[in-house]
Amino acid sequence: MPAPASVPAIAIDVHGLTKSFDGRVVVRDLSLKVKRGTIYGFLGPNGSGKTTTIRMLCGLLTPDRGEGRCLGFDIRREAEAIKRHIGYMTQRFSLYEDLSVRENLEFVARIYGLADPAGAARAMIDRLGLGGREEQIAGSLSGGWKQRLALGACTLPSPQLLLLDEPTAGVDPKARREFWNEIHALAADGLTALVSTHYMDEAEHCHEIAYIAYGVLLAHGTVGEVIEDSHLVTYAVSGEGLTELAHELGGRPGVDMVAPFGASLHVSGRDAKALEQAIAPYRKKSKLEWTRSQASLEDVFIDLMGKARDNYP
Repeated sequence: MPAPASVPAIAIDVHGLTKSFDGRVVVRDLSLKVKRGTIYGFLGPNGSGKTTTIRMLCGLLTPDRGEGRCLGFDIRREAEAIKRHIGYMTQRFSLYEDLSVRENLEFVARIYGLADPAGAARAMIDRLGLGGREEQIAGSLSGGWKQRLALGACTLPSPQLLLLDEPTAGVDPKARREFWNEIHALAADGLTALVSTHYMDEAEHCHEIAYIAYGVLLAHGTVGEVIEDSHLVTYAVSGEGLTELAHELGGRPGVDMVAPFGASLHVSGRDAKALEQAIAPYRKKSKLEWTRSQASLEDVFIDLMGKARDNYP
């Protein structure tokens, strides 16, 4: 089945998606929209339903309940059409380690039936800065170069939707930055990317994010919107005796979250007045320094996890 005559402005639009395995609800009543050209992050702890959600969104898994469209196709009735317009990059390197960079890309080009496999491979090598490494065996590449090769392979057929599963795990900071620069360049050309991760710094690179825990969508929007919607008031406290302070504050009314951040603690609450009353006795201690700060994305997610309900029977 061919692609829609025009790529829709909304790449993914689904409502009420629910999926169970062996009587356990893995995703429950999930609804969201993803705009075309958006880098959309799916965040949450391991086992939270991220992968199951992405598979349903893209027609790779049929929901028990719910409906919607992906790239203009119905996720139930036109799943095969959706799959033909998707690129998928797994966390584990999945190309042939005993073939060269060029050979891997040419092989993928032939699998997808591209008219000029050698030319397509050369163009991708140039685009991703792989020049000079064409004949290097893939298995000898560093993590960052393997990642770049994998990205090239899954974007060779010009997919409209790219699935990224923990894309920068184990990669050095420079390679991570270069990878995300390329993803943003692809998005600027209209590619939509879904990124599954549980790393907060990955979320900062996304246009929008969704946080899922135990199969339930708890928050979504831009990073700024998610932080603002949490209504968390946060203080950073540094000084002596922070471990004991964390234990004491954790059970006080008005304190919704206490978490270590480097050499300090973040203390947060949704009710500013109640939080001030809770920390007032400790602000008088000379060995502690308190600073009002904006809640971080990690603050918000720790708070959300504290409210989430485990769905494991």
